[in-house]
Amino acid sequence: MKHLTILVPNGEGNNLSSIVGPYKIFSRANSLWKERGKEAPFKIELAGLSKEVCFYEGLFAVRPQKDIFEIAATDLILIPSLNHNYVETVKCNQPLIDWVADMFNGGAEVASICTGAFLLAASGLLDGKTCSTHWAAADSFSKMFPQVHLQIDQVITDEKGIYTNGGAYSFLNLIIYLIEKYYDRETAILCAKIFQIEIDRNSQSTFSIFTGQKFHEDSVVKNVQVYIEDNYAEKISFSDLSRKFAVGRRNFDRRFIKATGNTPVEYLQRVRVESAKKALETTPKNIHEVMYEVGYADTKAFREVFRKMTGLSPLDYKLKYNKQAAI
Repeated sequence: MKHLTILVPNGEGNNLSSIVGPYKIFSRANSLWKERGKEAPFKIELAGLSKEVCFYEGLFAVRPQKDIFEIAATDLILIPSLNHNYVETVKCNQPLIDWVADMFNGGAEVASICTGAFLLAASGLLDGKTCSTHWAAADSFSKMFPQVHLQIDQVITDEKGIYTNGGAYSFLNLIIYLIEKYYDRETAILCAKIFQIEIDRNSQSTFSIFTGQKFHEDSVVKNVQVYIEDNYAEKISFSDLSRKFAVGRRNFDRRFIKATGNTPVEYLQRVRVESAKKALETTPKNIHEVMYEVGYADTKAFREVFRKMTGLSPLDYKLKYNKQAAI
């Protein structure tokens, strides 16, 4: 029998559902195997640094079954989602982070849920590897761990025994993915049906909200960002814009990419698509009206950029999120 460790990190306000959810689904997968006359693949244990960890201002509490240092070997480690105070949470869980690295180097596989990627990245195990996390935490993550290749559009990444997933309840998709890997496809499908989880979902782009990447100190780039956000519906020449802010064209692009992670053109596309999404969600305007309103004149180009950013065509997006359009 293999051993599954679900971690309970220290830190007020961490996400309880990403501890309870994996415990329930893996336990059910074990039961399904037993019903088929097979030995359950996993012994499941919750482990942490403290005897009790409180959640939501003491409303709930989890009492781990083991101290992590009582576990000499494990096969799979699940790191749950964290609160938003990432720096402090990483700091108060350093022994746990070191333990994860030791277990991985000893042969364990590791999966992080949502912002649990911050703890995983702090171990150094993600250096040079791909990783996903909640889209809302992407800027903070990239700033703290620039050596990790963040793939924010992905619900699940799988690389050399390390798994990560996107945000919030998309962890359910990761658990089903792991059930299929460690059990079989039949068990994964049964769990997906029992818990009513959409199986094989691989993108979180549809759910992301672009709020601008301003977690940087380059005041010129911030001014350029504000200009783009105020004038995105107009035709913008970035050569003219670089002259407006007295920055050489090549240096303009370099500084913009360093500060935001996007080229100026990509940033403009993101701003336009975010505006288009809001219009499609809340107004009766048709696709062409929205397209022209946000600065596009070419239908094909608009559709391609929109699909690239959201994973859906403009029409499919409108039908999905605009109740009146769906009716």
